[in-house]
Order: sequence, then structure tokens, then C-alpha cells
Amino acid sequence: PNILVSDIIVVNGAGDSRKRLCFADGRRKVDYVLVYHYRKRSSVRGSPSQHRLSIISNGSYPLGVEEKDQEGGKDEPAEVVVDVGPPDPADGEKIMIREEFEGNLKDAGLEIEHDKENKAHGHAFIRLHAPWQVLSREAEFLKIKVPTKKVRHSRLLHDEWARYGAFYKYQPVDLIRKYFGEKIGLYFAWLGVYTQLLIPASVVGIIVFFYGWATVETNIPSQEMCDEDQNFTMCPLCDRACDYWHLSTACGTARASHLFDNPATVFFAIFMSLWAAMFLEHWKRRQISLNYSWDLTGMEEEEEHPRPKYETILLQKRQRKKKNKKNKNEVVTLNVFLPSQTGHEKLTWRDRLPGYLINISSILFMFGVTCSAVFSVIIYRITISALMAMSPDPEVKSNVRVTVTATAVIINLVVILILDEIYGMVAAWLTELEIPKTETNFEERLILKAFLLKFMNAYAPIFYVAFFKGRFAGRPGDYVYVFNDYRMEECAPGGCLIELCIQLSIIMLGKQLIQNNIFEIGIPKLKKLCRTLKDKERAPKEIVEQPGRRQQWHLDYDLEPFDGLTPEYMEMIIQFGFVSLFVASFPLAPLFALLNNVIEIRLDAKKFVTELRRPDAIRAKDIGIWYNILSGLGKFSVIINAFVISFTSDFIPRLVYQYMYSETGTMHGFINHTLSYFNVSNFKPGTVPSITSLGKDITFCRYKDYREPPWSTEPYQFSKQYWSVLAARLGFVILFQNLVITMSMLVAWVIPDVPKNISEQLKKEKTLLVDVFLNEEKEKLQLIQSLFSRDLTQEQQEELKVSDQTSLPLQTQLGPLPPTSSPAPRTRPRAASFSQFTRQMSMSPRSDITQHTAV
Repeated sequence: PNILVSDIIVVNGAGDSRKRLCFADGRRKVDYVLVYHYRKRSSVRGSPSQHRLSIISNGSYPLGVEEKDQEGGKDEPAEVVVDVGPPDPADGEKIMIREEFEGNLKDAGLEIEHDKENKAHGHAFIRLHAPWQVLSREAEFLKIKVPTKKVRHSRLLHDEWARYGAFYKYQPVDLIRKYFGEKIGLYFAWLGVYTQLLIPASVVGIIVFFYGWATVETNIPSQEMCDEDQNFTMCPLCDRACDYWHLSTACGTARASHLFDNPATVFFAIFMSLWAAMFLEHWKRRQISLNYSWDLTGMEEEEEHPRPKYETILLQKRQRKKKNKKNKNEVVTLNVFLPSQTGHEKLTWRDRLPGYLINISSILFMFGVTCSAVFSVIIYRITISALMAMSPDPEVKSNVRVTVTATAVIINLVVILILDEIYGMVAAWLTELEIPKTETNFEERLILKAFLLKFMNAYAPIFYVAFFKGRFAGRPGDYVYVFNDYRMEECAPGGCLIELCIQLSIIMLGKQLIQNNIFEIGIPKLKKLCRTLKDKERAPKEIVEQPGRRQQWHLDYDLEPFDGLTPEYMEMIIQFGFVSLFVASFPLAPLFALLNNVIEIRLDAKKFVTELRRPDAIRAKDIGIWYNILSGLGKFSVIINAFVISFTSDFIPRLVYQYMYSETGTMHGFINHTLSYFNVSNFKPGTVPSITSLGKDITFCRYKDYREPPWSTEPYQFSKQYWSVLAARLGFVILFQNLVITMSMLVAWVIPDVPKNISEQLKKEKTLLVDVFLNEEKEKLQLIQSLFSRDLTQEQQEELKVSDQTSLPLQTQLGPLPPTSSPAPRTRPRAASFSQFTRQMSMSPRSDITQHTAV
């Protein structure tokens, strides 16, 4: 059955919600609600074995014997029994399972209340109440704390947390944990720490952006590109239809590139790598603090029960083995499956091999689909660029690059959103094929597959622009063609970093605005509306309940079911990748992530409190596999940012020119240094511009690359400058990675995992615990000594009496005895007194009569 947890707040609900959350007596609170769904029957027969439908009489039927409510003592209307169709064997089995389940609940001490109307189809709600004695017993067994007074947590959460007006307040994490459980409490605590640490990253990003904006007027490469007197005649951007053009027309792109491609970007990349390490360390400290305050430090990992599908497949395997071993003349008897019978038996890799093969092939196929989508957008960009370049309208020609880039990014965004939904369903299906044994294994494998697919989907277009675009386009006279007609696209004159910035910003903002916010608000409401309409169509008109009479559990059941925290974590992890991986190209990414998360926290809070059924509370000590994914992304971001700075930006070529090739030690002449010469007479036939507006006296055109000029002995081959820049780029990658990783390890070492106050408190508790144990042992030793001393005194008295009655030589042999009037025996070492006590016991003729206390 479906299980609802009560106490879901209905803000605009009519009536008193407290009364609607109690049993019929108005005193016992509804803690859980079981929901059964009965299928509609189609035939009616007068069979003795048919099912019955009990209907509350409203006067239309003759009344039978009236029953009295046990609690209130009020008369209740009698029930009329109406026969319906023959029972389905599957339904009969379900009824038996339900009765057994309810019986086990009663045996556990829970109190149950059924609906007064027994339905033949539709939903049946069974209320459960957990008495205080049951809660105390289970809390003692599970070693958890139970509140001693009732508090309306849902109302407090709605007023103090689930409101957009409370965005500036801290989250009531302890209250969230009490109401939703530790697992959901840890998610919101992690989201709060992540959002809080985005503030310093946003401030530094804004400073870097304004530094680029303030220095754009003094940037020498941008001035040289915008200087019309330089008169750099560039080679055509496409064959035949495109004309020669002046580099000064790309002045706007060059100035915009400097906003993100400046020396401060390198500092920001290093800072964000250290920020990722600091965030992980800060979260570990926060997590340990929560574990201590939530009493989770001593929580032990319990062995999970196998998943029903795993047990079913294991049962089928056992049955197949029995069938293979049986003889034809033997009677087949199948034993009832019990988990204890399969302790020695489990599914092997051979049983899972088909699922593994399907998983590997499907994931590779999905990667191919993602790459095909990216390649399709590339073809779109190339085709549209060529078509717009052929337009006779000069305005269309001048806006080719902006139009194509913007439309292509929007298409990429739409494809990413569609494939995200598909990949989520595919990941769940593939995980089922692996047949995980427990829910924890299932969740971890599902998260890993969904992350791989969605990571590839979200970042494939960005990886293409960052590391592949323009790398394989060729050179004038020897271009690379797609389908033998269209040239591979090249980067903008200002470099690919500005295009990477546009791509990253649109995809990041689009995913946050559409997928994380609009979808989260709109899709649950649409699902709820469709489910309500479907239920109304199925339910017959005569038993449709009046809206005013609906109970709280009916309203709760209409809410969207809770599907787990995987979607919530996934969108934040993808955002963390945008913030950390390519942050060198977009310093404002932390700022937009911060603004989104401020809204996201309140949106998730409102969704959990008012839009979703209250989930079952699950205890957890950490965020699980998500921490490993965050740690992997943090390390991967160091490599990505190193390559972005080295190969995508012009930071390394500028350094190489300034310190190796500049005659004045400045950046003057950098643009001319990065442009190579091409003799227009070396164009292939059919690729020369058909119409040119720059005159017919053009002999050479320029293109961005480090190649030998046409008058050298090795024309158009890579020059020495190319190899110098390549060596410097590779050297920077190695230096950057080692430097940042070393600093990250230093940060992790300096920041302790356990906060100082928690460690001191743990030491105090350990000291107190040791003192308690020592005191207990001391008391035990004192008790043993007192018992031994008492028994020794009695033995000595007995022996004295015996010696008086027998003979004096025996008294002389035994030695003088202490006086009986002495308040305490003579002090002896414990071992000696114990040995003497044993020796005297053996010598005493009445030792069998003496009674001793067993310790």
C-alpha cells in the first residue's frame, strides 16, 4: 500500500486542520495513513463466494441492527450488504496480504481506524495512531530522542522557512530535521552551506569583471584591433560568397573578450579551485557538527533488507534449480520463500551479465546521441552562416556571427532540456536491469548513471567550444570541409573565450530558469491536475464525495508523491560544475548561481511543505555518494581551468610575446605577431571571393595562426613561434595543476575536519565515560572485598568455637585469632586474604554448610 505521513499543512484549507487529523473520537492523532486502491468490477452474480460491498444506509434501505461506536457510544447507521462480482484471485491474495500486514501493525501496538464506507473500487484510507508507549519503546530501541510535547512543525516551517519573503533568514535546519528526517535535513543544510560560500566567490567574480571593464580602454591588443590605420585585411570567412574584411570591424568582439580574458582571470581560476576545496572542508565540519547535535555519532549501519525485485529473481533462480534437479515422476512441491533460506545463496555476475552488457551498450549509445546532437548544431551553424553570408542585405551579413551563435545556443539549450528528461528515465531503467540487492545500492547506481548521462549532455557543447572549435578548421587554401561543401567553423577574431562565455551563460541561466524553477513549479501542478481529472473520470457519480466533507488525508493524497532527493541534488551538482569547471571564462557564474539558490531554497521549501506528500523520515549521517561526486568535480575543475587558460584564452601567447619576441617589452605589435600571411593566388579554384569591395589589388590576406609566410622556404608550415607557444601552454598546464592541487591539499590539511568545540566536547564525554566505568569497577571491587571480609569473619568465629570444643593444640597450630568484638578484621592484602580464605575453607570441617555470595 501507499503510506501517507500526516500533518501536511494546507494553507488555504477550510475548517480546523487539527480536527481533520484525528480519529473519529477527536482525541487520537492520525500519524500515518495507508492507502489501498481497489479495482472496479464489471459483473454481478449471486454466488455464495462472491465479495460483498458494505454501504452506509441513508434511509433508502431497511436498517438492520444498529451498532454503537466503542469510543463515543453513539448510534451508528447499519450497513447494507450488496453483492458484487466474483473475486479475482489476485485481489484475494492482496486482501490476505493486507490483513496480515494490518495484523502485524496491531501486534506492534499501533491503533487502526478504517473507513466506515467499504468501497469496491477507488481508494480506501486506513488511519494509524502510534501511542506514546509505542513511540517510547521504539525510540529506546533505536536510541533516538522523542519530543515530550507536541508542536505544529508544519505551521512553523511554513511561516519561518517556506516563504520567499524569508530569503534573508537562516534555515531552521533542526526543525527541518525533526519534521522531515535527517536525510532531507542534511540536504537543506548542504544547500545552505553551498549558498553561503557562494557569497565570497560572487564578490571576487564581480571584482574580476569590473577589473576587465576598467582596463579595457588601456588594453593594447584591443586598441590595435580597433585601430583602422592598422588596416589588417583578413581572409574570407567562407568560400566564394564571403569577401575580404578588415580586422577593425571586430572591434566590439575584442573589447568584450577583454572583460573575461585578462590577467585577473588566472587569479580567479586559482581562487575558485581553492574555493572548491574550502567548500568541501567546510561542509565536512558542518556535517560532523550536525551529526553531534542530532545524536548520529553512534549510529551504526544496519543491514538492509533486500529489494523485492531482488528477492523475486532470487526465488525464480531457486525454483529453476529445483526444477532442473527434480525427476519426472516426483511431485513438485515449492517451499514458501523466506529470506533466511537464501542466506547462503545470492545472484552472481552471471545472473547480472545481460544487464551489465545492456548498461554498457546503452550508455555508449546515449553518449553517441549527445555527440550527434552537438554535431547537428555544428552543421546548423555552418549552414546558416553560409546562407546568411550569401544574402545581398549588408545588415544581415554584418550580424551573421551574433545571430548564428545566439540561435545555436538556444537550440542547444532546448536539446539539453529534452535529453535530460529522457536520460533520467533511461538511467532508472538501466539500474533496474542490474538487479541491485538493497535500496542503497540501487540509489547509488542510479545517481552515478544519471550524473554521467546528464553531465555529458550539459557540458558537451561547452567542451566543443572550449577545446575543439577552430582547432581542426585548417588554413586558407587547405580548409577542412564537412560533406565536401561546408567549411569547418572557426573562432571569432577575439578568440573562442567570448563564445565560450556566451555558451556557458545561456545554458546555465536557461537551465536554472526553465528546468530548476519553471519545471519545478509547473510540472507538479500539471501532474496533480491530470491525476485529479483521471480520478474523477474513474469514480462513479453516486459516490463522489463533497469537497467540503473531504478529510485531511484525502487532500494529502492529492498532493504529488515524493520521488526522492536525486533531482534536487542533481541540479545543484550540475550548477556546481558550471561554477567551478569553466569559471575562467565566466567570472559572473557564482553570482548567478547565488541568486538562483536564494530562490531555490525557498522554492524547495514551499514544495516540500505544501506541494508534496510528507516523506518518511530516513536517518542518514552524510549526503552519500554526492560528496564523492563533488570531490571529483573539484579536482577535475583544476585540469579544465588550466586547459581553458592555456589553450582557449590568449593569456599564454601574450606572455610569450611580451617576454620573448617584443622589442620594447610591451604588448605593442601583438596582433601583427599572431597573424600569418597568405598569398591569395594560392586559393583553390572556386574558393576565391566572387565579388570584392576592397579592390582588386589585394595580394596577401591575413589569418590568425602561427605559420611561415608564403615567401619562406617552407610556406604555410608551423613556425617557431607556434612551437614556443605550445611548449609554454603545456608548461603552464603542469605548473598550474601542481600548484593548485598542492594549495588545495594544504587548505584541507590546515582546516580540521572536526570543529574545536565538538572535539573538546567529545573528549569531555570520553573522560566522563571512563570515570563512570572506573567508578563502577571500584564499586564492584569494594563490594567483593566487603563480601570476602564478612565471610572471613564468620569463618574465623566458627573455627574459634570448634577449637574451644576440641583441643588446645589445634588452637596453637592455627594461631591466635582476632577478638570477635573487633569492629573489623585485620587489614591484609587482597590476594593474601583471598588465599587464606580459601585455605581456611578447605581446612574447616563445616565448610559445606557455609553460604557464599556468587559474584
